[in-house]
Amino acid sequence: MTTLPGISDIRAAAERLSGLIVETPLIESPELNMRHGGRILFKPETLQRTGSFKIRGAYNKLSSLSEEERGRGVVAFSSGNHAQGVAASAAMFGVRAVIAMPSDAPALKVGNVRKMGAEVVPFDRFKDDRMAVVRPYIEKGMVLVPPFDDPAIIAGQGTIGLELMKQAKALGVALDAVVVPCGGGGLSSGISVAVKDASPLTQVWAVEPEHFDDTRRSLAKGERVANEPGHSSICDALLTAEPGAITFEINRRNLAGAIAVSDKAAAQAMRDAMAYLKLVVEPGGCVAFAALSTGEIDLTGKCVAVVLSGGNVDFGTYAEIMAA
Repeated sequence: MTTLPGISDIRAAAERLSGLIVETPLIESPELNMRHGGRILFKPETLQRTGSFKIRGAYNKLSSLSEEERGRGVVAFSSGNHAQGVAASAAMFGVRAVIAMPSDAPALKVGNVRKMGAEVVPFDRFKDDRMAVVRPYIEKGMVLVPPFDDPAIIAGQGTIGLELMKQAKALGVALDAVVVPCGGGGLSSGISVAVKDASPLTQVWAVEPEHFDDTRRSLAKGERVANEPGHSSICDALLTAEPGAITFEINRRNLAGAIAVSDKAAAQAMRDAMAYLKLVVEPGGCVAFAALSTGEIDLTGKCVAVVLSGGNVDFGTYAEIMAA
């Protein structure tokens, strides 16, 4: 099996990313603290370069390649946030990038990828095999940059955990829990490694959209299981088929559990993020916030960090959700 990324890999990633990304702050709302009966600290990766955390892993992955490998170009598949992270990183290195994106991906994300200079290849997420879509490019020598199941990607995402633990310490607080959105598990696994290194007793929770709770069900079964077909969700950034092999192995060891939230709950969290934090957060980026209202995490008298993983949502969709 591939060697699991550790804290030294995350620290090395942080050095590579230093000066290139935003060290997003920890923010809080007195009203939300009062509502939940604890202290809630939000980590807004909505303010990150490209509008989500994904550039952390993508840039770290490209940094790990040789000049010869980068010279052949990179290829990826993504519904949008990873695509933007790869496109931005490729532009920074001056290399070609081809991104396979679902035909129903948000127009904002597709447009941003093209603006960064990457080529977009559309595919049907419900009918096409995404690996089959990118395979011709890999066979031509381009390097695949996976969305989550890769040690360098996981280590890059884990830099969020390094930051938030350092920031919490600077505030003089000990975190009882860290709550993280989860698709394929790259973000939750990377953050969990950093959090557990700094504070073994801090719980790490993954949160997924309802009907796309493959990590929750995999943890319960003790092995990876896939999502059942035929469902949809407004949380487009988190609609993966099943957990990654590497990410699940890390999450299996480190997570306190995983929680599934409805689209309705994610939409309400988006409204609350605007009302109380003055932040635009996309549906998938808000699921960890939504999980606070499920009652599955003990918040009373606790200090909990919540990752808001992205804010790439087009105006029409955002307005429709906010008005519902």
